[in-house]
Amino acid sequence: MRMARRRVTDLLRRTSSAITERRVVRSFHRLFYDSGKQTWSNTHWLGVPAQKCAFDLWVYQEMLHDLRPAVIVECGTANGGSALFLASICDLLGHGEVVTVDIADQPARPSHDRITYLKGSSTEPEIVERVKQLVASRAPVVVILDSDHSRDHVLNELRLYAPLVSAGSYVIVEDSNVNGHPVVPDFGPGPAEAVARFLTETDEFEVDQSREKFLLTFNPSGYLRKRAL
Repeated sequence: MRMARRRVTDLLRRTSSAITERRVVRSFHRLFYDSGKQTWSNTHWLGVPAQKCAFDLWVYQEMLHDLRPAVIVECGTANGGSALFLASICDLLGHGEVVTVDIADQPARPSHDRITYLKGSSTEPEIVERVKQLVASRAPVVVILDSDHSRDHVLNELRLYAPLVSAGSYVIVEDSNVNGHPVVPDFGPGPAEAVARFLTETDEFEVDQSREKFLLTFNPSGYLRKRAL
């Protein structure tokens, strides 16, 4: 009886702790995100705006170290800070290239031997075909989706680019925190909803919550790992 009471007490303590942690993290997440001019929008890599959560960037470098990807495909270049970050980690590893796609062309983007810039929509057939050519049969391949965050666009990207991901590697759906998860509640269906739909269409991928170990991530349930064969 005493052992049973102890187990119940431990369970209640863990449950209470999890609820408190979730409340604290969600509150801080909203504060961090809403303070973007000071925090994520004021994040730079080697002087180039990256506009990322630094916790996620740290997870990215751990992931690249673990996987040693041959190619990292990034949809959504913006200023090129994240592409430069990824290329810099590849430099340190002595391996890997970055293919990054954006509809806009910004001449001030950083030049780097490991970065290939493509101009166009990530879902245009010509762009998809060009990415496939650059990836060819190389592996491992990591895909990062950070362009148009509407549900339908992200879902389309997942369907187009997930097949490029090698077994054991990842497609990362960024900014799945919008539309109330827990920020920007009036955003409308976005990346989180695209992920939920995508996971009903395939059993090849699973959410890897171990990549959310720092508690605050802009990509909740967005680290999708391709199951090993």
